[in-house]
Amino acid sequence: MTDVDGVVARLVAELGDRVLVDAPFGEHTTYRVGGRAAAMVVVDDHESLSRVASTLAGTGVPVMTIGRGSNLLIADRGFPGVIVHLAGDYAGIAVVDETVVIAGAAAKLPVVARTTVGYGLSGFEWAVGVPGSIGGAVRMNAGGHGAEMVDSLLDADVVDLRLGERTIVPAADLDLRYRHSNLTADHLVVGCRLGLTPGDERKGQEVMAEIVQWRRANQPGGQNAGSVFTNPADASAGELIESAGGKGLRVGSAEVSAKHANFIQADEGGVAADVLQVMIEVRMLVEYAHGIVLQPETHLVGFTDDEMPWRS
Repeated sequence: MTDVDGVVARLVAELGDRVLVDAPFGEHTTYRVGGRAAAMVVVDDHESLSRVASTLAGTGVPVMTIGRGSNLLIADRGFPGVIVHLAGDYAGIAVVDETVVIAGAAAKLPVVARTTVGYGLSGFEWAVGVPGSIGGAVRMNAGGHGAEMVDSLLDADVVDLRLGERTIVPAADLDLRYRHSNLTADHLVVGCRLGLTPGDERKGQEVMAEIVQWRRANQPGGQNAGSVFTNPADASAGELIESAGGKGLRVGSAEVSAKHANFIQADEGGVAADVLQVMIEVRMLVEYAHGIVLQPETHLVGFTDDEMPWRS
């Protein structure tokens, strides 16, 4: 059994008010539902990161990172471990060697997109409409509008929180596939390098404007985590859900969006159990109607295997 309370106490002794004990984890996600974590540590520079890593290394305490919380559903029971939230220095963006961009894990994807276009670079315009951060985008090989991180990622700066070791990992070693990498919850992405191409700033601005307009017209706002299920081969998860009769399906405080069927909306003051149940019922509808079993894109935290049929 791990000594979570003892580890949290040591973190507080090391970092003081940068550590929030009994943190409202769910509130830091875009669903804004779910329980609390044993602690959340705000890390804004390399020194504090080193202290956190050395404190956690070898303890066995559950740990995970959170950026903008845009692809997470936290169980109502919460997470019995430590959340590491990067900020400060880790939101930086720098263009070096003309076409190489260094971006911190906390840098927002739309900001990176606009910054690179402003420097006359092309290849990252797609990210202007993705409500996430660089760290999460590397971890899940985020993408959209025909592009994804693997198209431009050169390497990632990764800390193994189990061992306290920091390594530059080439993109080729991350097993980047559709919404997948080999990084685990114990791996903290602190930054990356992107290789882009020279482009025309005006054209880049036009491309980004079109992306933003499309997303506003086709995707809902409010409390959601973006696409819930990955697209099967040669199919659209949203279209499959809609044709199976899933659009508008509601369970308690959660509902399949009337605007886009691969989005689930959570009511203010709702519960994560309702969101999960909508996911389960949508999968059943699509499997019955089309014989296709949808796989979740949303990362679920704190749920048991028995609660998630795709793990049983």
